[in-house]
Amino acid sequence: MEENKVFPTYPEPLTSAIEIERAIEAILYAAGHPMRYDKLGEVLGLSAKDIKNMVREMAKRFEEEDTHHGIQLLLYPTACQLSTKEQYASYIREALGIRRGGNLSASSMEVLAVVAYNQPVTRSYIDLVRGVDSSYAVNSLLDKGLIEAAGRLDAPGRPMLYVTTDKFLRVFGINSLDELPETEALSVAAAQAEGVSSEEEEQLTADLSAELPSDYTEPVDSEEADVVFENGATPVSPADQTPNEKEELN
Repeated sequence: MEENKVFPTYPEPLTSAIEIERAIEAILYAAGHPMRYDKLGEVLGLSAKDIKNMVREMAKRFEEEDTHHGIQLLLYPTACQLSTKEQYASYIREALGIRRGGNLSASSMEVLAVVAYNQPVTRSYIDLVRGVDSSYAVNSLLDKGLIEAAGRLDAPGRPMLYVTTDKFLRVFGINSLDELPETEALSVAAAQAEGVSSEEEEQLTADLSAELPSDYTEPVDSEEADVVFENGATPVSPADQTPNEKEELN
């Protein structure tokens, strides 16, 4: 006798914009971490562009003064996320027994600035700009999820390239790298002003001008982009997903 086969069941297509928005809100609430626009579109039968436009309008309504929400809808280039509002952080910590963590050290902030304004960068580039070994700070930022490896440089030794993550955006309360404060680039000239030797300068210039590897893809704000976001990552707690992370880094 043939065994009964279990076929996957798919949700019924939603027919109104209101129902789709409610579904998006429910998915984001249940996820507790950023969701890609393309994934939401796949589930709801829409393009990533349509989902992004809908989420943008939803975010505006969450921020309207006459609403009564203790949460906000955060938008990123390739994903979105529900988050608690910053003014309620102390109540959340008290209710959930969350211990306030320490702030980033000065060395970690320096490394983070070098990566944020010059990414993708190698560790040797970071060392040259700062003038000291940055191994500990780089590893600390990797552990905290504020930077990540994004392929290797097509140069001798194929050093690892580092970029900032979407968690970096959440921690500093910005939606994209375009919102970073304007500052003088940490360039070869800046490194030379700190006393970098001509040999190191030539190596640094070579690193910067070298071709990026085939396995590195810069995030693109487009629905056609092949987005890879927190693949297989373990969702973190809702309190850790707010802009208050800047005060709660462990």
